[in-house]
Amino acid sequence: MLSAVLFDFDGTLVDTTEMIHQGMRHAASSVLGRDDIPRETLLANVGQPLPRQMELLDAERAELLMEAYRRHHEENHDALIGEFPNIEGSLSRLRSAGIKVAVVTSKRRVSVQMALKNFPGLRNVVDRFVTLEDTKEHKPHPEPLLRGLELLGVPRDEAAYVGDSPFDVQAARAAGLASVAVSWGAFSEERLREAEPGHLVPDIGAAVDVLLAM
Repeated sequence: MLSAVLFDFDGTLVDTTEMIHQGMRHAASSVLGRDDIPRETLLANVGQPLPRQMELLDAERAELLMEAYRRHHEENHDALIGEFPNIEGSLSRLRSAGIKVAVVTSKRRVSVQMALKNFPGLRNVVDRFVTLEDTKEHKPHPEPLLRGLELLGVPRDEAAYVGDSPFDVQAARAAGLASVAVSWGAFSEERLREAEPGHLVPDIGAAVDVLLAM
């Protein structure tokens, strides 16, 4: 039986996919003068830290891209962030079963705090938060997940990681955790299946059902 579940944040607990897409599109347009980059390309590396995403988009202008993205993010955050149904109630099911819950994200702490102002109830159902600043290495490296387990005091063989990106699945595998991929985020089911998660689920209720059966 599981003692802890770690969750990704963007695209898993909060609906930020369109916000990220709009920010990436704005950065590409304003810095690179490009409005032709497909949505799939702009979102291809979501789940990794933003600096890495921008390096992959244009290494020479990564800093400028990041600055443009962050300005757009701060100015449009509340209008573009969305809510997935039944998140808080589903996490409460895990905690009622005696399972600890942590968020492990590549997002900056300040950005997580911005999101929690929109969804303050998440603070009541999450025990710990691991953000970009808390580790030297980042997903798909296992260090963030292992840091989450350390904070919860749970061994890796009693934990699972839930996320919406192939990088989440890779990080779980590298850390020795069970992996649950969710299809309501930024990535298609096909792309997620290619990462070979332990489970692939369509909604948070199904995710919790799978977790409680482990």
